[in-house]
Amino acid sequence: MKEERVSACRYLADGLTVRPGEGQEELFGQARERMKRAGVDTRSLHFRLFKRSVDARRRDDIRLVCTVLVEADEPLPARVCARAGLKPLADGKPVLRIGSEPMERPPLVVGMGPAGLFAALLLAQNGYRPVIIDRGDAVSARVEKVEKFRASGELDTESNVQFGAGGAGTFSDGKLVTRIHDPRCRFVLDTFHRFGAPDEILTLAKPHIGTDILRTVVARMLAEIERLGGEVRYRCRAEGLRENADGSVTVRTPQGEEAFSAVVLAVGHSARDTYEELIAGGFAVEAKPISVGVRAEHLQADIDRALYGDFAGHPDLGHAEYALSDTRRARGVYTFCMCPGGEVVAAASEDGGLVVNGMSNHARDGRNANAAVLVSVGCGDYEPVGGSLARGAIAYQRAIERAAFRAGGGDWYAPMMTIGDFLGGGRGSLPVDVQPTYRGGKVRPADFGQIFPLYIVESLRYALHSFAGRIAGYDKGTAILTAAETRTSAPVRILRDADCLSALGHDRIYPCGEGAGYAGGITSAAVDGIRVAESLISRFCPRG
Repeated sequence: MKEERVSACRYLADGLTVRPGEGQEELFGQARERMKRAGVDTRSLHFRLFKRSVDARRRDDIRLVCTVLVEADEPLPARVCARAGLKPLADGKPVLRIGSEPMERPPLVVGMGPAGLFAALLLAQNGYRPVIIDRGDAVSARVEKVEKFRASGELDTESNVQFGAGGAGTFSDGKLVTRIHDPRCRFVLDTFHRFGAPDEILTLAKPHIGTDILRTVVARMLAEIERLGGEVRYRCRAEGLRENADGSVTVRTPQGEEAFSAVVLAVGHSARDTYEELIAGGFAVEAKPISVGVRAEHLQADIDRALYGDFAGHPDLGHAEYALSDTRRARGVYTFCMCPGGEVVAAASEDGGLVVNGMSNHARDGRNANAAVLVSVGCGDYEPVGGSLARGAIAYQRAIERAAFRAGGGDWYAPMMTIGDFLGGGRGSLPVDVQPTYRGGKVRPADFGQIFPLYIVESLRYALHSFAGRIAGYDKGTAILTAAETRTSAPVRILRDADCLSALGHDRIYPCGEGAGYAGGITSAAVDGIRVAESLISRFCPRG
C-alpha cells in the first residue's frame, strides 16, 4: 500500500523565533534543523518568510515570532509533515461553480468599499460584466473633497471619508488584520498585493497598506473591472429599489432608472438613507450593538518606549502597536484601529454631525499615535423610533455626533479634552506636548459630559485607568482625547438567507459587507464580497 501523501508542495512551519537583528539566515536555519530532525533531506527545500509578529511581553527579551514557508519539489509524506509540524498552505482562491439560471441583464454592485470591490472584481473576472456604482467620487476627486473639508470645513455629504471609491477604509491605516479564519483571507491579501500593495502585507502578522498606497490600489482594481467589461459609475447614489414581476430589480439613481438581474448592496456602514429606504420598504433590518467613544493621541515615541523599552526604534520592529481591552465590568471597553504615526481625521458625512477616525500613511511617520478608545453599547440602550429599534440605533449614533458638533462650536472644530482634565474633572486645558492632528489642530476644549451619556463617560475613565496598567503612561495628563468616534461598525444588520445570502424575502438582492452588518474591517468585508459573488455565480450563468 502506498503511503498517503499531502498533495500540496508548499508547507508552513510556525512557532519559530529570533531576536531583533538576527536576520533571516538564523530563522531559516531553525526551519532547516526542524526538517532534518523529521528525516527530510533539506537540499531540495526552499525557505521564505511567510508571517512575522512581535512578542513584546518581556521588554528585555523581545522576540520576532515567525512562520516560514517551506517549498518542496515533491509532496512530502503525511507522517513527515506531522513529525515536523508542517501544515499545507491553502491559497484561498475561490472555488467556483457556474450556475445555469440565465442572467439577461448585468448585475449591479452598490458601493465601492472592500465588499463591493471584491464582489465586482470576481464577477468581472468570470464574465458577468457588472455595473458598480457609488454615491461618491473617484479616488483622485474624493481626495480633493476630503482635503478641502480638512482645510476649509466645506463638507460634501456625498463624497467624503465615508463615501466614494474604496469606501471608508481608503482613509484609514489600511489595516488588513482580521479575526476571521476564512481561507479566502489569503486570496484578499494576494489580490491587494497584485494591484500594488507592498510585499510586506504577505508576511506581517498585522499587515497594513497605508492610506497613501491604498488609494492607488483601489483605482487599479476599478480599472481592472472596467478592462474586463464591467462599468464603473461615480456620483451615482442608489435612491430606491423596485422588484419586478420578471425577477429583475429596478434601481433609481440620479441618472435615472435601470433594471438589473441582481443587486449587491455593499453600501457601507454610513448609508443611513439606504437603511431608511430598506426599513420603509419592508426589508428585515435589525438593530445591532455598536461601540462609541473618543480618539486618544499620545506621542508615538512614548508608546514605543513603553512597549519596547531599549529596543524602541529598532528597524526590525517598526513603531509599536497596541490592542487593549477590559471586559471585567458590564460594559466592555477596548481600543480599536490603532494608527502608529498617524492622524485623527474628520470623518463626517452629514451636516451638523461631527465624527472622528484614525488614519496613517504607509510609512507611519507622524509624531503621534492614535487609537479609538471605545465603550460597548447594546440594543437595550436604544429607544425605538417610529416603532423601529433599527431606526433607534441610527438615532443613537446621530445624537452623539450632533452633540459633538455643538460642543466643538458648530463650525467643524472638534471637541477635545486632555486626559488630565478628563480624569481629574477639569476643563479648558490646552494641548502642550501632544499636538492634536484633527484638521491640523482645529480643536476646542470641551466637556465630554455634554456629548456622551454618563455611562459612556464613566466607562471611558475606567478604560484609561485600566489601560495604564498595561501601557505605562497611557493615562498621562497631557495626552489628548478627541470626540466623537461613532462609526466603528454598522448600527444595523440587513437579514439575509444563511445559504444563498440574499435578503430575506428578496431573492435577487444581496446585502453584503460591513454596511449590511456582516463584516468588521477591510479584510472581512472583502471576504464577504467574495462570498456573495460566489453565490451569484453559482446561481446565474454569464450573459452571452
